[in-house]
Amino acid sequence: MHKRLFAIFTVVVGMGSALATPASAASDEFYRGKVIRIVVGFSAGGGFDTYARSIARYMGKYIPGNPTIVVENMTGAGSLIAANHIYRVAKPDGLTIGAFNGNQILGQLVGAHGINFDARKMAWIGAPGYNHDLCVLNQNIGVASADQWLASKTPLKLGGSAPGTPTDDGPKILKEAIGLPMRLVSGYKGTADIRVAVESGEVDGICGFSWASVRTTWRKAIESGQVNIVMQNAPKAHADLPKVPLAISFAKTAEARQLIEAVCTSRVVLLTVTRCRRGRRKSACRCCAKRSQRR
Repeated sequence: MHKRLFAIFTVVVGMGSALATPASAASDEFYRGKVIRIVVGFSAGGGFDTYARSIARYMGKYIPGNPTIVVENMTGAGSLIAANHIYRVAKPDGLTIGAFNGNQILGQLVGAHGINFDARKMAWIGAPGYNHDLCVLNQNIGVASADQWLASKTPLKLGGSAPGTPTDDGPKILKEAIGLPMRLVSGYKGTADIRVAVESGEVDGICGFSWASVRTTWRKAIESGQVNIVMQNAPKAHADLPKVPLAISFAKTAEARQLIEAVCTSRVVLLTVTRCRRGRRKSACRCCAKRSQRR
């Protein structure tokens, strides 16, 4: 997870240097003694939650006034509930940060149902990094490789969160692009819940689970052989996984390759702060909203 965390802390350190100026004196006083919430759109113990808690552990010391940072999980609809909450419910005072699936922004562009926010009016902090998505299977099902899976006459059950999330969209595209025999069981609150379902045999596996999260939250199962990484749904092989095949290597047409490339390049974890409006707390909002411009 270190490379992904480097991206996180680049944002945080950059924010600190941007705020540590004479002009930020008002913000220094505003944040002193305050609590900033990071609202995570998925369940505790998953990748998004791990990112947020890692940020929360260090972020406060880089903000003038050194506020306390806490994490709150707000699950549902693949983090759409959290995204809508950040925009429509949370006070626009610079004290609430959202961490949700970046594909929700695409949902706004295509007019997806349930989008109740305008990404253009959010103040964006940054993105911890792009996902390096994997397909991971329970070793008890007897499928130990991508070749065996593709040759299977019985679809494997995969756990997913909701439309618009990597765990839903990734396997659907692989099914269309390379004929991956799978049946999606959607509705889980996050990858932590899907992990439990895989280990218990409720589902056979998961596709769209980032390596940065897998090696942090599922390390024991990987090392013990309880689960197997059988495919990488990423532009190129990760240095840690040189022998695990790429999904795109199984594509037999240009269209199939384009589909896989599209899903490979769209995965990102987003961090946004509540909207800023005119008012007496404008200076506090400005300190959150302008830091990305200074990067």
